Amino acid sequence: MSRNQKNYLPLELAGETSTQRSAGRNLKDEVGNVISLQTRTAQARAAQSNATTPTQPMQNFEADLVCLSHLRWDFVYQRPQHLLSRCAKQRRVFFVEEPIFGQGPSRLDVTQREDGVYVVVPHLPEGLSSEVAVEAIQQAMIDRLFAEHQIRDYVLWYYTPMALGWTRHLKPLATVYDCMDELSAFKNAPRSLRDREAELFRRADLVFTGGQSLYEAKRDQHANVYAFPSSIDRAHFAQARSIMEDPADQANIPHPRMGFFGVVDERFDIELLDAISEARPDWNFVIIGPVVKINEADLPRRANIHYLGGKSYKELPSYLAGWDVAALLFARNESTRFISPTKTPEYLAAGKPVVSTSIRDVVRPYGKLGLVRIADDAAEFVKAAAEIGMDEGVNDVAWLARTDEFLAKISWDRTWGEMAELIGEVAASRRATIAASAQQSKPAPTTKQQPSVTARAATASGSSTSATAAD
Repeated sequence: MSRNQKNYLPLELAGETSTQRSAGRNLKDEVGNVISLQTRTAQARAAQSNATTPTQPMQNFEADLVCLSHLRWDFVYQRPQHLLSRCAKQRRVFFVEEPIFGQGPSRLDVTQREDGVYVVVPHLPEGLSSEVAVEAIQQAMIDRLFAEHQIRDYVLWYYTPMALGWTRHLKPLATVYDCMDELSAFKNAPRSLRDREAELFRRADLVFTGGQSLYEAKRDQHANVYAFPSSIDRAHFAQARSIMEDPADQANIPHPRMGFFGVVDERFDIELLDAISEARPDWNFVIIGPVVKINEADLPRRANIHYLGGKSYKELPSYLAGWDVAALLFARNESTRFISPTKTPEYLAAGKPVVSTSIRDVVRPYGKLGLVRIADDAAEFVKAAAEIGMDEGVNDVAWLARTDEFLAKISWDRTWGEMAELIGEVAASRRATIAASAQQSKPAPTTKQQPSVTARAATASGSSTSATAAD
């Protein structure tokens, strides 16, 4: 497979306005490079397929997928859920979470969700201070999972390199690292994470990145790195364009409303939220999502800031429908340097004007295409939000048409399909190698050896071959 990138987020500047054209010249150069890389990758893969035995794509393989994740399946619906729920339509998917420590003996809970995914949760007793002991128990549990569910042909899909500590012994058809964040930059990241990731790069057959910036950071660390930026379930969020009724806990919040949904953690810019809410006390701010890894006491508390807690994926369009502007309130720090926020296309699919801080994977392509306004301090944020809907209603038909044209080119279905194709190539090659090796290891067939002419003659004359040899 070629080392060249295949990037699945359309970055072309079709439909740009004259104002955006000048601002986007540098981006156009980058886009040209990306398109060139796409072409070379496609050519290389076509040449490879012509040189080898044709194979069927992965979706026709009888192979399970086992995912090792640092995220909880039921926490926030995001990239893993979008991809693996689609994967589960074609094969068994086991989503193995990090252990939960508590009272009682060790156990492994396996439950199947409505989308078909088997969620696997190890429960370990409190007091296990040794990482070696924890990993030994987890290894025994994964072996038991494989035995009880008869997992024989499988793909390993890693979200966390830390899982290598108890999965090194496994022999998959393919190993995939879906690198959705620079995890080592996150708060409370394990000290050994960088070393484990380096090992995972050595073991992986394929590396997928959650965004363009992350691709650029990882592309020299592996021969087969592919950028798969955040995509969209467009129909789901487009419901927000026609929903008229507010959820009960949002209904009494006055307009204009600026909203945010997502995890509120060290990536969330609480200082910016505080400054904007102070500057515009007549605006209301709706914050949806769980608060993790930061102290809730540190969140700004003003009469016009409303924390509504976490909501289900199904509920999000109904909240979005009642916002005037959607916001990406990300701090600019090490933990956000490589993020590709899934909520960017989700906000846009809902038809909401968006203001974001200058996260690189939002600036490229959304900011450069004029689909999202970019602002980093309170004054800029207020000005941008006011101009696109917070001070008065704006019906920008041209912007919405360009937004829809862009979103029509991306989907989670397409993303998973491209990923499955790549995995299928690796899995088919591995199967062929295994089959060839098995064939070579078979002992040669044995045949009864016929006596030589000399031996037959000696026998006929009453002599033995052994006697002849003794002479």
